[in-house]
Amino acid sequence: MKYIVFGLGSFGASLAEKLTLKGHEVIGIDRSMDKVDFLKEKISHTICMDATDEFTTAGLPLEETDVVIVAIGEDQGANIMVTALLKNLKVKRLISRAINPLHEKVLQAIGVDEIVHPEEETAERWAKKLCLTGLVDSFELGKKYSIVEVKVKSELVGKTIREAAIRRTFNLLVLTTLKKQTGSGILANDEKVIQAQGVASPDLLLEDGDILVVFGANDDINKFLSTK
Repeated sequence: MKYIVFGLGSFGASLAEKLTLKGHEVIGIDRSMDKVDFLKEKISHTICMDATDEFTTAGLPLEETDVVIVAIGEDQGANIMVTALLKNLKVKRLISRAINPLHEKVLQAIGVDEIVHPEEETAERWAKKLCLTGLVDSFELGKKYSIVEVKVKSELVGKTIREAAIRRTFNLLVLTTLKKQTGSGILANDEKVIQAQGVASPDLLLEDGDILVVFGANDDINKFLSTK
C-alpha cells in the first residue's frame, strides 16, 4: 500500500518508519529540512515542503495514495489547515492527529475518516491497524497474544456466534460485540458512539456494521484477518 505522512515529529516519524519496514511505500513530509535529512534513509521517500500551500500539496500523488495521515502536532493551526486542504482534495482515506478535545471536534466537523491520539496510542499500534485489513483497534497482551476489534465480515452477517464458528475454525474467543449508535455532538448532530453489547453468547446474531472484540494468539488473528 501507499501512504503519505505529514509531520515527522516523534509520532509521525515512528509511524512512517514502521510502515516502511513492513514493506509499504511511504512519503514522509515535513517543513524542517533537518528532520527530512535525518529520516531520508529510514523512510521510502522524504520531502521538505510547507503542506499548508495548496498548490504544492495538490501536486503530490494523492490519487495513487491509499492512506494520508496528518501527524502534525506542534502546530494545531497547521494541522487543521492541512487536514481541511486534504479533505477538499478528496483523498481516499484521511487520518488526522488530535491535540485536545476541542481540536478533535473540529476534525470531526471537517469529516476526517479517523482521529489519532498519539499520547494514548503508539505508532506500532497504528502501523498494525493500518496494515491489517478489517482491524479496528488492538491491545497487545505480551508478545504472542492480543485483544483486537475487527469489523464483521460480510459472509458472517446474519449468523450467530455459534454458526460463525470463529472459535473452532481460528481458535479465537469472541468476547463481545460493539455497535455504533447515534449520540449528541457539539459540532455534529449525528455523532456516532460505540457501545459494547455485553458478554457474547453463542446465540448472539451478528449484524452489518458490528465490531467483534476477539482474543487470541497473534498468528491466529492474522489468519482470521487475511481470510476472505
